[in-house]
Amino acid sequence: MALRAHISERQRRYGAEVRRLRLDADIRVQEAAAHVGMRGPQLNHIEAARTGLDEQRLRLLAAFYGCEDETYLDLLATLGASDGKGWWSPYKRKVPTFALDLAELEHWATSAYLNYETFFIPGLLQTEDYIRNLFENGDTSLSAEQIDDAVQFRLARQEALTGRTNFRFVIHEAALLMAFAGKAVMRLQLAHLLQMWERPNVTIQIYPFSVRATPPYSGPFLITEPASRLLSTVVIDHPGASEFTETTEALEKYRGRFDDLSRLALPSGNSRKSSQPNSGRDSWGIVQHIKHSLELER
Repeated sequence: MALRAHISERQRRYGAEVRRLRLDADIRVQEAAAHVGMRGPQLNHIEAARTGLDEQRLRLLAAFYGCEDETYLDLLATLGASDGKGWWSPYKRKVPTFALDLAELEHWATSAYLNYETFFIPGLLQTEDYIRNLFENGDTSLSAEQIDDAVQFRLARQEALTGRTNFRFVIHEAALLMAFAGKAVMRLQLAHLLQMWERPNVTIQIYPFSVRATPPYSGPFLITEPASRLLSTVVIDHPGASEFTETTEALEKYRGRFDDLSRLALPSGNSRKSSQPNSGRDSWGIVQHIKHSLELER
């Protein structure tokens, strides 16, 4: 049995789910392994994602553990059988591993996608010039070719918006006022952001400076939700990397934080999605106002 030299986030999650099912059923490794004709160390390797598990044995184990959630099991079996190849495959060795893992997560997030950003426009909503400025002004060690790869990779990620997934973004007002990209690039970025309002599966809210309550969370994060909510993932953004977690406690905490952020943020304000007119202070209006201010400064 060959063990994997590299474990992707999808493979790690699959193994973690196999282990969670066993632990929830309070069954020992040796007992579970014997039930499907394996030895204990082999099941340990599967749970640690060092090797895979065929669908038949997965379902036998699930039945032994008392799991009857067919939607969950169908998706888990699909994740386990996947070869991990997708549009992101040509970018292997061109972008960081965590970026490839994020792209694959977004591919499976067919139900919902929740994203909170503080200082930057969310990656799925960025223009090409904005992305390029991010990388050129960020990591100075990147070559021109590496920057080109990073830009094209992020643009390719945005194809996820064309599906049926429900995307919800809460963006701090600070992100609309950042000057690193220059006024011309930012003006076009805000115009693009306003265009994203027209997508029926996209909801955008702005978290304004004027909120008097203490922010529920200070850093950017996102939650991907596939067909089975049990396989949701929290992605916490860190400098130069991303942290992936799926514990029940983390999912409940970050869903709650996102709900709090959304509650405190301005209403979306898109008249095409609401019977209410764009009056007063709303998210669409504040983006439009800042964009107009940049136009006056030409």
